[in-house]
Amino acid sequence: MKSIALKTFLEYRFFGGLCLSDEGKMIYRLSRMNEEKNRYEGDLWFLDEERHFLLANKVGSFAMWDGSRVLFSAKREEEENKEPHTELFTIDPKGGEALPFAVLPFALQDFRRIDKEWFLVLGSWEAKKFKHLPEEERKKALEDEKNYEVFDEIPFWANGVGITNKKRTRLFLYNIRTKDLVPVTDEYTEVYGFDFSEKRREVLVNGLSFTDKAPLFTHIERINLDTLQVKEIGFKGDFAYRDVKYFGDEILFSGSDCKSGGVNQDDDIYLMDLNGENIRKISPEDWDVSLWNSVGSDVRYGGGKQTQVDGQFYYFMTTEGGSSYLNSINKEGTINRISKNEGSVDFFDVNNGKIVCCALREQKLQELYLIDGDEEKALTAQNKILEEYEVKKPEEFSYFSQGDEFTGYVLLPKEYDAKKKYPGILAIHGGPKTVYGSVFYHEMQFFAAEGYVVFFTNPTGSDGLGRVRSDIRGKYGFIDYENLMDFTDEVLKRYPAVNSDALGVMGGSYGGFMTNWIIGHTNRFAAAASQRSIANWVSQFGITDIGYYFVDDQQGATPWNGADVLWEHSPLKYADQCKTPTLFIHSDEDYRCHLSCGLQMFTALKYHGVDSRLVLFHGENHELSRSGKPKGRIRRLREIYNWFEKYLKQN
Repeated sequence: MKSIALKTFLEYRFFGGLCLSDEGKMIYRLSRMNEEKNRYEGDLWFLDEERHFLLANKVGSFAMWDGSRVLFSAKREEEENKEPHTELFTIDPKGGEALPFAVLPFALQDFRRIDKEWFLVLGSWEAKKFKHLPEEERKKALEDEKNYEVFDEIPFWANGVGITNKKRTRLFLYNIRTKDLVPVTDEYTEVYGFDFSEKRREVLVNGLSFTDKAPLFTHIERINLDTLQVKEIGFKGDFAYRDVKYFGDEILFSGSDCKSGGVNQDDDIYLMDLNGENIRKISPEDWDVSLWNSVGSDVRYGGGKQTQVDGQFYYFMTTEGGSSYLNSINKEGTINRISKNEGSVDFFDVNNGKIVCCALREQKLQELYLIDGDEEKALTAQNKILEEYEVKKPEEFSYFSQGDEFTGYVLLPKEYDAKKKYPGILAIHGGPKTVYGSVFYHEMQFFAAEGYVVFFTNPTGSDGLGRVRSDIRGKYGFIDYENLMDFTDEVLKRYPAVNSDALGVMGGSYGGFMTNWIIGHTNRFAAAASQRSIANWVSQFGITDIGYYFVDDQQGATPWNGADVLWEHSPLKYADQCKTPTLFIHSDEDYRCHLSCGLQMFTALKYHGVDSRLVLFHGENHELSRSGKPKGRIRRLREIYNWFEKYLKQN
């Protein structure tokens, strides 16, 4: 069998946009990489009990059922220098030619019919600049404006989006006949989600409004679509709402007050009446799981529904241990685990009791599965490519660190021989509130195929450990560092074939922070690869899209009230103690962990005579390793590979 190679992921297929019709038919998007054009391309597929075929090619990220037909987004013509817009097409699910349906003047996020003529439309909106000028003068003014940016609020940019100053995700009513576009929410409200009630002809909106500084907490608005009258409902105090849905004659929502766990506090599920009264928690008092999927992998692109109401049940996902599961809850608070298998439920859809999910199972790539009772039936086989390759299954074991039990994973090389010696790589996940599990990870399989023992775990602060152990506020670089070192010791004890003089460490985001921290506190690693990292909590506060609230929340300090605390937890403080040759990888459009942190660490190591290298990716953001352009993903992995080959294979 073939070995997983650096570029093997170019052959993978990525699912997204799963949507079930009332009759149980389904559509989904299947994306692939195009290395030559350096982009992702997607096709729309149709699937029912009798047929499974390609419905439309070169589609965008949006698709839905509109009665008996399918609506989808696509760009049929390559256009340059055109203002943001979305082209919608309609097609018969039996096949045939796609017909133009609508053109919207912004990037579309959601599109729902409310009657024969009107739709609810959610899109990325910006007030039209120079709208008072004649068209030719306006074009000239806009061309001149490209030389400037004005910031007058925070956050002023967002990772994966770009500059967001005075831009909002806004909800509109759209008339398909007259092309009228009527605002439902105001120009200063950022909409995170909405739900429509046909019976009441109204919409629930979860969002926040601001003009200077975005607040930490959101609000729920109930809006009549005939009068556009707005009524705010929900808790009277501060609350971070994550999801809101009509649930029979009541309203269901999830979220937290952030008092016991900060911004990463696990959510609970609540019900209230339509007027926002009689609020009661229906999730169990002893519930100790997170209300989302945080299982990491680098073989996803796109996504789908994370929550859904169907009949008398609300469907949602939880992360427990190293796996995510699909669950349901009723009004009485009875929770039923729908998916039983370990791995990752990436997204799903439910309609009239039929449940289909996209999942990572065992060491396979994404496929669609029908969940029927305790059984999962594979509906697709789009990623059979892995059958041609030797794929290693991580070995799993328990170990103890600082009085707590953890799970560790070890991925052994091809034709592993316990009598030989192998270099090892400690991989550290991001978050910190995410998890590693036993699902397929391309870069780990690649390194194992190249003769490395790859080992990874979920230290304190990770998801899936319960609410107490996942709260790492004020502890960054302390207990998590001890957990990782204890884990490394355990791996060396269990696997003597791992060469303790040829250890590497790598990680991105929080994993990049920990990599920076580790090289300043131990010299046991022969090489390091720090990616999209945090190095300086003081500067992090003012330069990232979440810094102004995340730093204070996680460290309990600001540059004006606890700068010494922030510096104490900053890897940059300890850079003068570094001896480990380190590769730094950053992207110039990463607004989550800014380039400046990588520059500071790189400069510090160079200043102190430590071999280091910084690779800057233009036009990429925080998601480089997961959804970056194909050529960028290839170059990133090659840089890490070459660095470890240089320092770990020579020992």
